[in-house]
Formats: sequence, structure tokens, C-alpha cells
Amino acid sequence: MVHIFSPLTSSFGRIRMATATLGLVVALTLALGGCATVPPPDASMNLAQAQLQAARDAGAADYAPVDLGFAQDKFQQAQAAMADRKYADASDLAEESRADAELAQSKARLGAARAQIQGRLRDNGQLREQGEQAEAALQQLQQQPAVPPSASSSAQPAQPTQDMPAPASSTLSAPPPGGGGFETVPENNQQPTSSSSTQGGQP
Repeated sequence: MVHIFSPLTSSFGRIRMATATLGLVVALTLALGGCATVPPPDASMNLAQAQLQAARDAGAADYAPVDLGFAQDKFQQAQAAMADRKYADASDLAEESRADAELAQSKARLGAARAQIQGRLRDNGQLREQGEQAEAALQQLQQQPAVPPSASSSAQPAQPTQDMPAPASSTLSAPPPGGGGFETVPENNQQPTSSSSTQGGQP
């Protein structure tokens, strides 16, 4: 069996191959041209820088230093890409820096909240301990026996019952029946003899 090749068939194949090659070249040219016409990512850089500042203000240097360091490094790389006019790389790095800074800010807020809670718990523990000490002291005072008044009075030295001293040479006695008024009693406390006794006991 003999195959006969037509010249038209071979030329059609060559045209098809040339068209495919030309299409590939055009696609590569458009791709390279598109990369060259990417605008500088100023908005992304500004957002990343603002997010970095917000993370620092939230205390990320104390509570999330690793994430803040990642964000700062990527932002510096984005600045270097901007200087080299690699705007696509700069845009990607700026977005990564913004994301890391946002994560650092969230961790910083969480860490600050935990520190505040721990401080309040510590203060509450101190107040509770002071309350327990006061309660123990009050219970100790209540358990002590009460001192009766008699014991307290016996413990004190006896005080004199007389506030004023007695007269030195005379005492007061009831007036005599005759209405003669008060009379002086001798110091030896001898009772005066009545007139009846001096008369020999006569009635």
C-alpha cells in the first residue's frame, strides 16, 4: 500500500505550529509587561506601618515580641523591595507584615488583660488573708473567759469606806432629854452620869 502525501497537508501543519508559537510569545510578552506596570503598593505599605505602630502601642514588645519582630522584618524587606522597584514583592511583604503586626497586637491585648486579672486576683487574695486574720483574732477574743466583777474588785486594793475623817476629840450624840442641846463626849467614850445616879439611885 502506497501513501501519497499532499503538499497542502504539510503546509497546514506548519502554519498551525507557527500560530501556536506566536501565541506563546505574545502571552509571555503580556505577562512580562504586566509585571512591569504594577503600581507601587503605597496603600499596603501605609497600612502595614500603621498596624506596626498600633501593635507597639498595645504593648506587643512586652507580650508578643516574636510576632512583632516578624512584622518588623517583613516590613523592612518590603521597603527594600520598594527601593528595587519590585512592587509585587513589596506588596506581598507589606501584607504579611500587616498580618503579623495585627496578630502581635491581639496577643498584646490578651496579655495585658491577663496581667490585669492576675493583679486583681493578687489584691483579692491579700484582702482575703487580712479578713481571715481579723476573724481569727476576733474568735480568739471571744474564746477568752470573761472576768467576773467580784474578781476584778477583789484584785483591786481596798479603798477606805469613809470619805471624811472622824472628829478628833468629840462625837455627836443625841440631845439630852432636858433639851439642853448637844454635849461633848470625853475621849475615853465614857457616858455622862445622870442626875439620878448621883443621887444614890433614889427615884
